[in-house]
Amino acid sequence: MTRKTHPPRRFETRSGIPLKASYGPGDVPPGFAAEPSGEYPFTRGIHPGMYRGRLWTMRQYSGFGTAEETNERYRFLLGEGNTGLSVALDLPTQLGLDSDDARAAGEVGKVGVAIDTLEDMEALFQGIPLDRVSTSFTINATAAILYAMYIATGRKQGVPPGRLTGTIQNDILKEYVSRGTWIFPPEPSLRLIVDTIEYGARHTPRFNTLSAAGAHFRDAGATAVQEGGFTLADAAVYVERCIRRGLAVDDFAPRISFYFYTHSDFFEEVAKYRAMRRLWARMLRERFGAKNPRSWLFRFGTVCGGSTLTAQEPENNIARVAFEALSAVLGGAQTIFTCAFDEALALPTEESALLALRTQQIIAHESGVTGTADPLGGSYFLESLTARMEEDMEKLIASVEAQGGMVACIEQGVIQRRIAESAYRFQREVEAGERAIVGVNKYAGAPSKPLPLFAVGPALGRRQAERLGRVKAGRDAARADACLARLREAARGSGNLMEPILEAVEAYATLGEMTGVLRGIFGEFREPVSF
Repeated sequence: MTRKTHPPRRFETRSGIPLKASYGPGDVPPGFAAEPSGEYPFTRGIHPGMYRGRLWTMRQYSGFGTAEETNERYRFLLGEGNTGLSVALDLPTQLGLDSDDARAAGEVGKVGVAIDTLEDMEALFQGIPLDRVSTSFTINATAAILYAMYIATGRKQGVPPGRLTGTIQNDILKEYVSRGTWIFPPEPSLRLIVDTIEYGARHTPRFNTLSAAGAHFRDAGATAVQEGGFTLADAAVYVERCIRRGLAVDDFAPRISFYFYTHSDFFEEVAKYRAMRRLWARMLRERFGAKNPRSWLFRFGTVCGGSTLTAQEPENNIARVAFEALSAVLGGAQTIFTCAFDEALALPTEESALLALRTQQIIAHESGVTGTADPLGGSYFLESLTARMEEDMEKLIASVEAQGGMVACIEQGVIQRRIAESAYRFQREVEAGERAIVGVNKYAGAPSKPLPLFAVGPALGRRQAERLGRVKAGRDAARADACLARLREAARGSGNLMEPILEAVEAYATLGEMTGVLRGIFGEFREPVSF
């Protein structure tokens, strides 16, 4: 009988940082992370007591079907202890297509909720007080329109814009690299982002109008170092463009947030967040001259799961999500979404979504890790790893800047190639057995028993299109047309587009109509071919 041989274990992080057998005081730079939590450069956390004063926001990502169906799920989650909402939007909404558009066929309501007009947004938050619930939108190319719809919905509820809290992702640069839900070329897209940031600084000072999202770099195959470095390079572009517009950095920087995936290399993930806190604080204070300490704060949310979840033996994902969430907490997250164990197969059921939420609640209330700020601080290994990741991220940012900056690198396909190379290298290691994935290439057992999966009904697209038709028939058509004409004229100029967008939204112009007007002026992005 021939004994099966296995490749040797790899003693390095997912980013390829080699690991020693043990660490001591000599492995940590002198004075590194000596400051307490809440003090610059915030290695150990952005608040003195961290979760002693307030737990992170438990914001489960959810959305499917119609606005009414998603509203029901939101009410369920809030009733079970969810402390914020995170809106998943379907692909047509992300791409600026109405539900009755032929290009939307088969995708309406599938991976998120369908939002065509203000009426859908009103139904989405029916009975949910927007002055007491914080809402995050994972939306980019059409972020300005969804932001305007949220403001208008608040007004309908009697909530002034200044009392709204939440976030729009609004990070188009990473879309060109990793997700593909772009519409317009980079320059007009950046104009829209600066428009929302400028408008938000004046009218919604408690709402984050940008959440630079490294999450999608990561799930596309980036390493943790690349996720951190490329995201900070992205964020720097937005800060530069706002300053170029004439905005003072301290007027908008406190409302910039970040969004990441927490993957399964436990200590590397903790160190990743500590390193990025240091880099962002230094970047804002030293490079951009921010004087307000709130501008230096690296506030981030994270998804625990993503591409680390497996369709094979899906129950194993319960354990994966639990320790990923723990590492996000130890890394100092402000918002956490825990994936349901069945999300590698379908949208979560109500039962699996509840289990994902309970995972966070058990960590918060039973594990004891919230009793002190940065409980891993002072670990020779963790401090050494944090310092190394900070150094590697800083070098990566410098290399991007040396090649013309993030926009130029995206247009030339540089970032895409780097991430593709990392993804290929990791997949090759998995297939060779050099990186173990339990239940996939190691300890793989018998096929899993079928799970009860959530599914969106096939009639949804037709129902949503009929609803859209009723809205169009019932609105003041002349008012809607006039608002769309004003938006077209404004897009030809250089002024802020948020007011004309908001006017069109309140006239019940559709998402597709507004996007069509802008597409006619701005054109469409064409992806560079790179190998």
